[in-house]
Amino acid sequence: MKNQESEDAAKAAITAATRATTLGWRQAMPSACVADARQSTRTFLADTLEAFGFATSECADLAALGAVLDARPPGLVVVGSSAGGIEACEMMEMLAAKDYDGKVLVLGPRASPMVAAVRALGKKLGLTILPLLPTPFSAGTLRDSVASLVHAKAAPPPAVQRAEAFSARRPELRYQPKLDARTLVLSGAAARVAAGDPSERIEHAGDARSGAQSQRVLAGVIEDWCTFHAQSGAVEIAVELPITFFRDPESIATLCRQLPDHRGFAGLIIEINAAAAVRELDLVKAIAKQLRFRNIAISIKDVGDEWLPLSKLRDFPFVELKVDRRFVADCAHDRSKLTACRHIIDFADGMGARTVAEGVENRADFIAVREIGVHLVQGGLFAAPMTAKRFAQTVLARETSPK
Repeated sequence: MKNQESEDAAKAAITAATRATTLGWRQAMPSACVADARQSTRTFLADTLEAFGFATSECADLAALGAVLDARPPGLVVVGSSAGGIEACEMMEMLAAKDYDGKVLVLGPRASPMVAAVRALGKKLGLTILPLLPTPFSAGTLRDSVASLVHAKAAPPPAVQRAEAFSARRPELRYQPKLDARTLVLSGAAARVAAGDPSERIEHAGDARSGAQSQRVLAGVIEDWCTFHAQSGAVEIAVELPITFFRDPESIATLCRQLPDHRGFAGLIIEINAAAAVRELDLVKAIAKQLRFRNIAISIKDVGDEWLPLSKLRDFPFVELKVDRRFVADCAHDRSKLTACRHIIDFADGMGARTVAEGVENRADFIAVREIGVHLVQGGLFAAPMTAKRFAQTVLARETSPK
């Protein structure tokens, strides 16, 4: 009995120590709240800030911001202007009324009088206003804006050691939903290596480590698929791999070994860049024909003028064509772009393949590609690429919640 009591006491002590360590780590993290009416903006900002080491929360309106400030004020509040200057000004007034002593970062067009007025009001109210984050912005610009809030880290190891560490770890993956163009119901997710991750450069450089990094990307995708499946059922995932991976005669066997042994697994889509596919068309055709019997399909992405050489194929073993975002962007107002999109979609329809419009950023372009018959849409109008965790918490949770 005493031994059992001693064992229980020891477990309790270990648990308490673990909780204390975790709490201390969380408290040491810089915190940020992203306040903007547009979900895609909030998601991108929150994901990027998390990558920089912030603990984040999101607010779509004034009431949500008030709740965050009352619970635990963050060290940084990012104020967007998607809902207009009135709400942004009200946010500034709320921060001042609650004696907020953290930093405030405003984002918006550099030349906008409204944005200038919001920042001026914040300064007048005594808030600490950081330099403007002008839109459009990149992850690098955002990192520079919040650099003073990120805790100092130890000096990085030598370059050789860093490369070895990168080759051994899982790449950072981001997921963007693919939606049915007619119903806007979730059809799948496009996975990609996060911008700035060393794997992104290695994958496209085609160097000696490309094959090993591709395997790590695949392992990460399969791990995330298992997580998604446990939460909401099977999710079709597409992931881009470089053509260099498939030059290895063992690539298909390697790829098949990584697939989950799960009855719910309905397959995987491998995306190959259109320009690379056309350059090595015989290889890509052979790969597609072999993989289709193994529950893996090939999608050709970034399709522009490449549809012409593809149209000369007697047999078409590809399941999907993704229209290059350069043709989708502003196609609602550019007849030549819309015509190019229509040619690609008509060709894919004739081959029995589905089409995806990439880079749909506004409603006009969405309506334009939908009217000419595109099957799926993907882009910032619906959601920015996000971490697997956020994809599960937002996209999948919304799809599986009671209607």
